Amino acid sequence: MKNSRKDQLKAFDRLLTIMDELREQCPWDKKQTMETLRHLTIEETYELGDAILDNDLNEVKKELGDVLLHIVFYAKIGSETNAFDVADVCNDICEKLISRHPHIYGDVKVADEEEVKRNWENLKLKEGKKSVLEGVPKSLPALVKASRIQEKVAGVGFDWEEPQQVFEKLQEELGELQHEVNANNQEKIEAEFGDVLFSMINYARFLKVNPENALERTNKKFIKRFQYLESKAAEMNKSLKDMTLTEMDVFWNEAKSQ
Repeated sequence: MKNSRKDQLKAFDRLLTIMDELREQCPWDKKQTMETLRHLTIEETYELGDAILDNDLNEVKKELGDVLLHIVFYAKIGSETNAFDVADVCNDICEKLISRHPHIYGDVKVADEEEVKRNWENLKLKEGKKSVLEGVPKSLPALVKASRIQEKVAGVGFDWEEPQQVFEKLQEELGELQHEVNANNQEKIEAEFGDVLFSMINYARFLKVNPENALERTNKKFIKRFQYLESKAAEMNKSLKDMTLTEMDVFWNEAKSQ
């Protein structure tokens, strides 16, 4: 059953109260800083991502709680030096959302989602950002970073017109990679391999595929099949390294059929 707005606010107030109590009384919570929490926040975010990909809504709820706790924790630490508190965090994001959605809170007209995204990036530049790429975190994993870079430059019109053009560019990059492989030039092989990956990620965008999600689903699929292979080998009291590829393929294909 959906909670009322009053119940939602009451629950949030309860969390803020518990955070105050933990910060004052718990030896572990008292010692934490933004720096010590940082890696834990990243880990919690990845756990939330896993739950979303698994479509486990109960786990999504739990992981959202963990992420929310971290947000409240940072705000509490900020309040202790009078830098900011949770109200400042909420108000800042509210103001940003209002200013970035003039088609909702102003008189701007938009035709579709793509125009909303273009307006978003243009508004950021008007706010003083020198580059549309300033908002891409330096510490993002390379695959996610490439995807965000491409989305952002496309938002200001730097983009291909048709998916076929991107596919042709991918084929061109594959040819250049193969050329360097044939020449056995290791340094250029790495550079061209990077270009191939970048083009693949760009093509995924045109196919409306999230490359990070697609690759992670493939990772999960591979892990499941390989662990099935391991279990079958264990049933036969065999080690995988003692099995032939033909023997392993039998169980691999069984895993695929399941």
